Amino acid sequence: MVRGKKTILKRRKNLRRITKSTPDKTLLFLILGLSIFGLLMVYSSSFITVKDNPFYFFFRQSIYIIIGLICCFFVYIIDYKQYPKYIAIGLGISILLLILVLIPGIGKTINGATRWIDLKLFDLQPSELTKLTFLIYLAAWTSKQKSQTKNVDIEKYLKKDLIPFITILTLISLLILLEPDLATTGIIGLTSLAVYFLSGRDYLHNIGTAFILVILILFGIFAAILAPYRYKRVNTYKDFLITGEVQDPKGTGYQLQNILIAVGSGGLFGVGFGESRQKFHYLGQTAFSDNIFAVIAEEFGLVGSLILTSIYFYILFRGLKIAEKVPDRFGRLLSSGIVIWITLQAFLHIGANIGLIPVTGIPLPFISYGGSSTVTIFIALGILLNISRQANLNNR
Repeated sequence: MVRGKKTILKRRKNLRRITKSTPDKTLLFLILGLSIFGLLMVYSSSFITVKDNPFYFFFRQSIYIIIGLICCFFVYIIDYKQYPKYIAIGLGISILLLILVLIPGIGKTINGATRWIDLKLFDLQPSELTKLTFLIYLAAWTSKQKSQTKNVDIEKYLKKDLIPFITILTLISLLILLEPDLATTGIIGLTSLAVYFLSGRDYLHNIGTAFILVILILFGIFAAILAPYRYKRVNTYKDFLITGEVQDPKGTGYQLQNILIAVGSGGLFGVGFGESRQKFHYLGQTAFSDNIFAVIAEEFGLVGSLILTSIYFYILFRGLKIAEKVPDRFGRLLSSGIVIWITLQAFLHIGANIGLIPVTGIPLPFISYGGSSTVTIFIALGILLNISRQANLNNR
């Protein structure tokens, strides 16, 4: 009884210390500033889309950000160490939603892709939710698994580690690929592999990680080749790399052509806020979502683009510093995974918008228009800030 009371008192004391600790304010204010800038860019790149209401997407994105901030606050006040107890349920719900979205009559189809569930008030995109739930599940599972499987042999490693990870990753990847959404599949696959790699250090684990990387690369190549529209897009990009010119600029190369025109028109300092020309029907509905960086490059030029890219690098730096200071294995893996996910998605978006990789439908974190993506990324921010509180406390 006495020992039990001492344990309870110790937990209460630790909880009070954590509550008094402060989060990474630099990271918080940086992302808030990024979100305000993103809101302005959503307006700039969308006001000509709805003629009767130029503020339509601006107001909707404002609502998404407010909802995201509310969710961010709620997860911020919850100790992240509680997540492993319930995350299996969360991942199960995410997988169920991924299955439901594929059922005719439930999933909502836009431009040939069935990725959303119409909830009347907003469209839920289960794959965005899965990015977060699978990341938390993986961080919880690997942190526990690695602490219990020291000096294991190859057979145990395969049965208890490598095969279970490949199985769950394959299941989720196939469900998202069927929507189809290769870009999100790639982000989840690469982020998961990064967390898996960070969870172990022995040579067997490194070999397993390399093996999974090869599988992911082959999986991506086959997925790109087997789908005719993806194959045409990749082939157009290949020709662009070889010749320096966009083939079929009115067909498969239309989007790439207009992206490059937007970026090239920006010059050193840009044409000015709101003055982008490529958003006028050339980039269409993607100007404020998948191609918003191209509009930013046109309006703010090379200097503005470099500043924005540097901010994402700094977010990566701050996030990894949090992971370095956090006292427990789960917190280190989770914080690393969150910041890798955010920056990986940002750099893939930027790369697609400057011709470094084929055109993909990836939103720019904290900037692109989108309900599910905005809310989910703010929830991830709330978790990261909660972890930073305990990282700051541990550093005192």
